[in-house]
Amino acid sequence: MYSSISTHNSCTIIFTLTLVSCFLNFCHGIYFHIGETEKRCFIEEIPDETLLLMNYKLQLHDPQTGGFMQTAPGLAMHVDIRDPDDKTILSKVYSAEGKVAITSHKPGEHVICIQSNSTKWFAGGQLRVHLDIKVGEHAMDYGDIAEKEKYTQLQLRIRQLQDQVEQITKDLNYQRYREEKFRAISESTSQRVFWWSIFQAVVVLGLAVWQCSHLKRFFEAKKLV
Repeated sequence: MYSSISTHNSCTIIFTLTLVSCFLNFCHGIYFHIGETEKRCFIEEIPDETLLLMNYKLQLHDPQTGGFMQTAPGLAMHVDIRDPDDKTILSKVYSAEGKVAITSHKPGEHVICIQSNSTKWFAGGQLRVHLDIKVGEHAMDYGDIAEKEKYTQLQLRIRQLQDQVEQITKDLNYQRYREEKFRAISESTSQRVFWWSIFQAVVVLGLAVWQCSHLKRFFEAKKLV
């Protein structure tokens, strides 16, 4: 009886893990709705010298069918990407469907903003944006790499492992960079708090001396002492 229950639980766990694995394999991107010229921004924390790939697709709402059209002439999207120093590293208008790829040159938060073009013929219409952002080795097309480099299955697997190790190293360096930055901010804040406390103590001490001196002169003027 116990063995049967244990076997049943094991099968249930395996089935659940399989469903979760399938769900994660198929759910890579998101979609959302925006209006004309509406801007949406996303933040991606990226190590330096790391590939970022963004696949996107715009669909225009069709009021007759209630669905979204696969393509629409004249529809375009403006992509703006800024680095952690708020410097624009990409600002360009792309077609309604495609992909954008950049390589980061500074670690930190990169802001990705997308905005539909202003075409008056769909004024007031709603757009559906399909967006899939990949970073690091996840952004690399190993099928295309294997075809170009004429890799065997083993060589391709070695290349993937090399890229994964390189990405892990970049992530560790980025975490070390964040830790050093946080430590510098903490030390600066502690130093400011220390000097502010000294300033407060000096001010309080000065007020106390002034009050004592003022009271002494008051009592002397009243001939109370």
